[in-house]
Amino acid sequence: MQASKGWASLVQKEMSKTHPDFKLLNYSASGETTGGGKARLARLLDKNEVDVLWIELGGNDGLRGYPINTIRNNLSAMIAMAKESDIKVIITQIQIPPNLGKRYTSMFTKLYPVLADKEGVTLMPFFIEQVALKSELMQRDQIHPNEKAQPIIAAEVIAFLTNFIKSS
Repeated sequence: MQASKGWASLVQKEMSKTHPDFKLLNYSASGETTGGGKARLARLLDKNEVDVLWIELGGNDGLRGYPINTIRNNLSAMIAMAKESDIKVIITQIQIPPNLGKRYTSMFTKLYPVLADKEGVTLMPFFIEQVALKSELMQRDQIHPNEKAQPIIAAEVIAFLTNFIKSS
């Protein structure tokens, strides 16, 4: 899929219509874990002017069964880096398939709202929920959304960000 058809590009295009200074810098990396994100974050914050850090990580950690404490500690470290630079933080709720068992899946799901509350940051709901359970909107792996899902995801993100900007 072309980057210009992905939800991040669609969000940038739409948000810049009403917020001309809006700039979504997408530094995601396929297969990224919270540990990888934490390792890259300081350099990215030094290199870019950032008002809001949006963290959408942990899915790959959960799919690999990484310890919940490790995921929490990595996310907390990223939040701390942002706060040290007076950067607002949004952390996205992530959900994983239940194949690692009910206990792990439950602990993983609860991690995000508890962390957001503890750290005093904004929690964004799981933004692919509308597409995640519709096989026709997912790639063959049934984990990643396909091209048809991108405008739906973009609309969710735009609605969330518009409300976030209004309340900030």
